[in-house]
Amino acid sequence: MNSFNHYAYGAIGDWMYEVTAGIAIDPAKPGYKHILIQPQPGGGFTSVKASHETMYGKVGSSWMLKDGKFDLSIEIPANTTATVRIPKTKLAGVSENGRAIAAGNGITSFRQDGDYVVVEIGSGQYRFSSVETK
Repeated sequence: MNSFNHYAYGAIGDWMYEVTAGIAIDPAKPGYKHILIQPQPGGGFTSVKASHETMYGKVGSSWMLKDGKFDLSIEIPANTTATVRIPKTKLAGVSENGRAIAAGNGITSFRQDGDYVVVEIGSGQYRFSSVETK
């Protein structure tokens, strides 16, 4: 009998959560008080959905890439904050819940950082959409 509790399986799970779904712990604020959502689409994947139960509640990340459009749905638990990094886009091409991205309704700030748009958010549910740039 071989153990199914092997590091190799944990490494795969870690990669799926942190890279494909983009759910990561902020080392500066451990314990999911501040969450990093930074999915990295690629490798032939066109959609990913994952969630993780933390001591504050459920963190969720779900994305779909279709025809150059990237849709990202996020759930951030109460009494926490998150930094969201939306890949391969420009600020003018990002919307939240169908509206141009703007401060308010949980969004505290946003900026362009190279090929990423970085959005600081509070707890709640968000739906970001963006057009992929080449």
